[in-house]
Amino acid sequence: MDDDYLAINRANWDARVPVHLAGGYGTDELLAEPTALSGVVRFDLPRLGDVAGLDVVHLQCHLGTDTLSLARLGARVTGLDLSGDAVAAAADLAARAEVDVEYVRADVYSAVDALGAERFDLVYTGIGALCWLPDIRRWAQTVARLLRPGGRLFVRDAHPVLLSALGVVVGAEHPDRAQQPWITAPGTASPALELPYFEQAEPLRWRDTTTYAGDGEVSAPLSVEWNHGLGEIVTAVLEAGMELTSLHEHDSVPWDALPGLMTYDAATGECRLTDRPERLPASFTLTARLTPRA
Repeated sequence: MDDDYLAINRANWDARVPVHLAGGYGTDELLAEPTALSGVVRFDLPRLGDVAGLDVVHLQCHLGTDTLSLARLGARVTGLDLSGDAVAAAADLAARAEVDVEYVRADVYSAVDALGAERFDLVYTGIGALCWLPDIRRWAQTVARLLRPGGRLFVRDAHPVLLSALGVVVGAEHPDRAQQPWITAPGTASPALELPYFEQAEPLRWRDTTTYAGDGEVSAPLSVEWNHGLGEIVTAVLEAGMELTSLHEHDSVPWDALPGLMTYDAATGECRLTDRPERLPASFTLTARLTPRA
């Protein structure tokens, strides 16, 4: 594991802020309509439950569009993020929207020191968060320490299968295609599992001058990531003293994760595989509850 992964990823996310702001990131819509919610939170509503009156922390909040949306649902919300530039932009968005949100700059593993233990009724983690953390068990232990007894965890994130997939060209005939004719034909682009599914000690290192939102160039392109298998995530939550209350897998994700292979659905604001989307778990929702002490 890179000792300086926090510095690398902080610089990368600082550099993404102006690009994402220039690309919109849904901020104009949130400012134009006082009851508007981010697309991510709208998708989450059937599983999120009533958050009115709850003390909520949004870990890895980035520009705060989902954080602001949780506050509009009646929660008392604190947003936490590694990037100081992101926290400043999120605070500015909340101020312009006239919504009271507390923002703190800290990495996830320092959240208890920054915010206090047993302070929250709900820990919310959104899309694109867990892959930036090297140790999923340490994450779950941090969540458990932030929660009051009986408090809830809500996670919706990219599915680890999607994070293992790259669009590739299938170059050979599959032996079962005669019986299952929908199997991808030779020479056709299709997702394939090429990256680690399970958590590894060494991260994946990326150097990308573009990002998933906006058209500008990212001035600090280096980042490091880790994938975590779904079983590893569930086990970490259970070992941290929480009980699983639901686990849903979805065939969609709110960005074009596999360019050229996915289609945008305007009705949901999500992207799914154009061809046979039932093949790919693109995201998941996990909810859990911290077991009260006896």
